[in-house]
Amino acid sequence: MIAFDRRALMAAMGGALIAARAPAASHAPAASLVKPPRLRPGDTVGLIEPAGFTDDAFDLDLVKEAITAMGLKPKAAPHLAERHGYLAGRDADRAADVNAFYADPEVRAIFAVRGGWGCARILPFLDFSMIRAHPKLLIGFSDITALHLAFAARAGFTTIHGPNASASWPAFSWDAFRAIAFDGATPTLVNPVGREDRLVQRIGRIRTFRSGKASGRLLGGNLTVLAALMGTPWLPDFTGAILFLEDTNEAPYRIDRMLTQLALGGVLGKLAGVVFGQCTGCAADGPSYGGFTLSEVLQQHFEPLDIPAFQGAQFGHVASQFSLPVGVRAEIDANLGSIRLLEPAVA
Repeated sequence: MIAFDRRALMAAMGGALIAARAPAASHAPAASLVKPPRLRPGDTVGLIEPAGFTDDAFDLDLVKEAITAMGLKPKAAPHLAERHGYLAGRDADRAADVNAFYADPEVRAIFAVRGGWGCARILPFLDFSMIRAHPKLLIGFSDITALHLAFAARAGFTTIHGPNASASWPAFSWDAFRAIAFDGATPTLVNPVGREDRLVQRIGRIRTFRSGKASGRLLGGNLTVLAALMGTPWLPDFTGAILFLEDTNEAPYRIDRMLTQLALGGVLGKLAGVVFGQCTGCAADGPSYGGFTLSEVLQQHFEPLDIPAFQGAQFGHVASQFSLPVGVRAEIDANLGSIRLLEPAVA
């Protein structure tokens, strides 16, 4: 009688791409992570647009007011109000703003005003030797994922995947950010329960694909941006990492395609755990009975990995979201849908 290995059987059934794993590797600890200084009331923070542009001065005024309401002093980058096609200025100029703020001793942290597209274009222009010598928090999400991942690979200090400066900053988002960036806290992040907000109740549900706990350093962000960086020198080592992912306006088949790319590229097979947050506007085009739902696609990719994995954590393109410090060690509990920080993100 032939004994069937579960992975071999899945491959024979057409799941070879989904179940593919890189050769087994030890989950060696990453190099020591540098902690940027925590934010303090009265600190000056830089405002950059490394991707898309904001064409309304009124909107930029609101951003500055929001930063001021945090007790911080906003400092606009020299090219903040520029436009070059759909970008906020030419690549070299947007990169120059990032370099300038990391070299500026007055600036204690850098907020991205918005995402869009364009961060990957400026990576070759960034002075990582200088940036590495001046650790400061970088805050933002969506296309800012390209900077988070490149900093994790080249700069060696914590950044924060959290709301962009132009976000609405409801109390939930502000409290989560303040605890990490100002207080240096190590909270356990769990979706809110029992709130009257129907939207929060809807996005607050989790789905467990593989139960259990796992620990590792938090790496990830927007799935589309991460997949686009595959094969480039701007990705960190994902060995033993907790991968967190989110996206927006992507049909399930495109999520499937990008996760397949991560699997074939060896990323998924290196992980200790996976958290998929919110995928806003990611429903199938037309009736769903003719294809897979998003949860089915995620299950097909994550369940065969035999590592803790769940969907539904409250981060992504939603108003109320967690702040996730990129690079710090954390523990996830896929049964509870929790992310517990094991170390502070700031010094």
